[in-house]
Amino acid sequence: MSEERIKTYEEFYKFYLTEHKNKTSRLLHVIGTTIVFALTITAIYHRNFKLLWLVPLAGYGFAWVGHFFFEKNKPATFKYPLWSLKSDFKMYFDILSGKISLDSSKDNI
Repeated sequence: MSEERIKTYEEFYKFYLTEHKNKTSRLLHVIGTTIVFALTITAIYHRNFKLLWLVPLAGYGFAWVGHFFFEKNKPATFKYPLWSLKSDFKMYFDILSGKISLDSSKDNI
């Protein structure tokens, strides 16, 4: 029996947050995404586009450590790659803006 697929992005984001409850995991996602932005801006500014090869390593590397060692779950990237990428950026900006917390017990979503 196969699992039912999530049909809407709003439904997915709620699921995504349940897969990111651990404070350390959320922090690792924030660190990785910050490095992604820094690498991208640096590559463009210095016209050193070889740096862009490091973007997936930074983004996924930090996130997957969070999943495998702290969340103890499988990243949603494997089943929902585009929604997962979009949700990583959404969670990043939701944390930075204070809409959600690194501590998932304080989320109002």
